[in-house]
Amino acid sequence: MTTHFIGIDVGTGSARAGVFDAAGSLLAHASRTVQMHRPSGDIAEQSSAQVWDAVCQATQQAVARAGIDPASVAGIGFDATCSLVVQGDEPLPVGDPEHPERDIIVWMDHRAVDQAARINAGNHEVLKYVGGRISPEMETPKLLWLRENRPQVFAAARHFFDLTDFLTWKATGSTARSVCTVTCKWTYLAHEGRWDGDYFRAIGLGELADEGFARIGTQVVEAGTALGSGLSPDAARAMGLPAGIAVAAGLIDAHAGGIGTVGAGDPTASLGYVFGTSSCTMTTTREPAFVPGVWGPYFSAMVPGAWLNEGGQSVAGAAIDHLVTLHPAHAQATRAAQDAGKLLPEWLADQAGAAGDAVMQARHLHVVPEFLGNRAPFADPHARAVVMGQGMEVDVPSLVALYVAGICGLGYGLRQIIDTQAEHGAGVSRIAISGGAGRHPLIRQLLADATGLPVDVTACPEPVLLGSAILGAVAAGAHADIPAAMSAMTRVQGSCQPAGDDVRRLHDSRYRAFLQLQAVARQIRADTPPTP
Repeated sequence: MTTHFIGIDVGTGSARAGVFDAAGSLLAHASRTVQMHRPSGDIAEQSSAQVWDAVCQATQQAVARAGIDPASVAGIGFDATCSLVVQGDEPLPVGDPEHPERDIIVWMDHRAVDQAARINAGNHEVLKYVGGRISPEMETPKLLWLRENRPQVFAAARHFFDLTDFLTWKATGSTARSVCTVTCKWTYLAHEGRWDGDYFRAIGLGELADEGFARIGTQVVEAGTALGSGLSPDAARAMGLPAGIAVAAGLIDAHAGGIGTVGAGDPTASLGYVFGTSSCTMTTTREPAFVPGVWGPYFSAMVPGAWLNEGGQSVAGAAIDHLVTLHPAHAQATRAAQDAGKLLPEWLADQAGAAGDAVMQARHLHVVPEFLGNRAPFADPHARAVVMGQGMEVDVPSLVALYVAGICGLGYGLRQIIDTQAEHGAGVSRIAISGGAGRHPLIRQLLADATGLPVDVTACPEPVLLGSAILGAVAAGAHADIPAAMSAMTRVQGSCQPAGDDVRRLHDSRYRAFLQLQAVARQIRADTPPTP
């Protein structure tokens, strides 16, 4: 019987499942919406029960579409956003007590900004491994917020999971945590194989240390490790699969995208760029590189035995979605996109590509798209966007130009991260792209032109799902380890080469403007007295 593997990805807005053969070819995939509650710009909550239902439904549909015998599935891998899941004997609300089903604080939730600032003020030794400053998107500030603002919920929780580890727990009953999740988002020191109890006591979470870290993970394993006895009978029934299938310890979604892309070449030469609602940059090094404002270095967090630096932008695809809503032609363009059966960003990219010389359309427009702060290289959650050069135009072509300027702004932010990392010993010569927002050929070309580096495109159209399927293949014993599976199951289909001559000079000039606008915005904020 032919062997198959399933990769399951839970992003910000959907749960997706993909069925792959042993060569890494995608046979079918399916998606189900994940609901989110956003009462304000700082708050984002989800329901773990709804997420799990979406996972099971997507898996059933993907297997049906692939037309395979469910008994041929040998391994399953999971990835997810780095969201905090609170589990107790009964549902525990992370916000409104009237909605106990909302038990997930989503990665993009910024309710813990004050807690993160207080933690950073302590300058603890573990902060060296998060670029010097912890983010409110990480889990210890969120845990501290819960302890201070929802003490009854904090006390009643039996487990605090990263979303990936919640999914593997639901699938197997194993409470083992992935070294990826706890190292990247919880301050676990993977290179020393330990939690730092002094850190937790210093920041106000000493009871977690006093409990021996039982609620956040006493067993930490490498991604791809087979968990428990495989797929539990309850999970198997919900997913329409046989019990006992190998289930792998998972990865954060961006890291799964890295596994599914950089494995097609030299992992230390390529920067994995996962371009979705937010963006993440994944840079692998043989020795630790300490880069201010860039998370890490993390040991074994993506490629076992290697170090990882993780940067990115707090909003990327979401920044572009928000940017274009500010233009008067947004409604008109939305209707045109719907008539064409396309999402608005894809339709705008089509229009820009059809007009030719995309960057020339936006030559007088400049966007620093930091609507939700700067993740890297400043680790500044308070940063905000800058849009310069708009006139009185209200037509669709001017909206297309604004869209192009926004994509270029994301490219310049990416270039800034690459330059900063290179200055601290983590240089790269190529970019390997994954994520739904980066599928359009025009976007890939604009990113290549903006950064001056080739952008590699993998043969698999769903490299994040492939990354998780690779974990499933390793857990099933089909490959000895993740590097071997990456080599066997990933391939580069083509590359976008950066433009030269006039286009290169224009991007260089626009990049300098980007840096200046960003610096001025930071200085103005520093000089402005806080609101009483």
